[in-house]
Amino acid sequence: MSIAAEAYVEESGLDLVQALEEAAAMGASDLHLTALLPPIIRLSGQLSPLPGFTAPGEEVLYDQLLGMLSRTQRDKFDETLELDYSCQVPSGHMFRANLFWDRGSIAAAFRVIPDVIRPLEELRIPGVVKTFAGLPRGLVLVCGPTGSGKSTTLAAIIDLANRTRSGHILTIEDPIEFQHNSNRCLVAQREIGVDTLSFADALRHALRQDPDIILVGEMRDRETMETALRAAETGHLVFATLHTQGVAQSINRMVDQFESAHQDQIRSQLAITIQGVLSQTLCRRADGKGRVVATELMRATPAIRAMIRENKLHQIYSVLHSGGDEGMHTLDQSLAELVRSGDITFEEGLETARAPEEFARMLGRSVRVQQGAAGLNNPFGRM
Repeated sequence: MSIAAEAYVEESGLDLVQALEEAAAMGASDLHLTALLPPIIRLSGQLSPLPGFTAPGEEVLYDQLLGMLSRTQRDKFDETLELDYSCQVPSGHMFRANLFWDRGSIAAAFRVIPDVIRPLEELRIPGVVKTFAGLPRGLVLVCGPTGSGKSTTLAAIIDLANRTRSGHILTIEDPIEFQHNSNRCLVAQREIGVDTLSFADALRHALRQDPDIILVGEMRDRETMETALRAAETGHLVFATLHTQGVAQSINRMVDQFESAHQDQIRSQLAITIQGVLSQTLCRRADGKGRVVATELMRATPAIRAMIRENKLHQIYSVLHSGGDEGMHTLDQSLAELVRSGDITFEEGLETARAPEEFARMLGRSVRVQQGAAGLNNPFGRM
């Protein structure tokens, strides 16, 4: 039954914990709650009603959602009308949650956090990414749209560093998702709104906390980016995420956060500090059972550093395309390989490709791509 078909079912009660348990048990990545619809899950990238549940009433949903919050969290939600937090259900499943208002009614989105930190090879992240965990200093960006697995990839990198090197790892997250116990490294995890007020505040003070590795859950503003660059310049290894699609766009996003008079300086800092950029997105498997990651990977070779410094980012993709010996590749090359291996269909790759005609040529096929019909040419993107 479609979401629309269930939109007008009779309102009923809601067992929020049971809904979360069911969503996690089914392998869903997300659970959406609104008073207008039954609980909606995202399974293998597709939205559908959670079986066995009907639309809750507004008061029921309000009481259930606020019943999970502490007094401090309730006060913050009342003040800001938004709330990011994490929660755990009796089965042990963890969730990242966002509480918000939707046309005057309370609503929420829950992201299922995997029970264990899976290694990079199991996630099918390129093997060269392992080397990032052993770098002595510099800046590494993990980029992609919301829900593309950035946090999962970063958790695997931090876990690898924790198991293979000695040092102090400091994470700054909103909220904390994966729990890292100190292993060979001393690990401290700070949550925005609980342990610190903002990414910028936490990162600024982090430089006095003797860290070797700093994880910035998200670089949202200029101050955070500026402080992250300074930390990378002063001998720290900094990992951070950006909500961007593609390597060049990630570099541009950082530069564009600054006034034009300072952009040349930022390019110079990036050219010195950047060590790598991993951009990723999730594609539907050909067999319909889940999703598989497609990646774009850049390593900071002398040629790449020169392009960043001289603002010639349009040349980066040609270097990625021919940089296989350095472990680099474009998104379209990754998609083509997934089609060859049978992991995704040609149509799925075409829809995701940055340059659909070039992607098709890699596979010995031709396709006429209409303006705005596929990939990133589509201004509305994909659900």
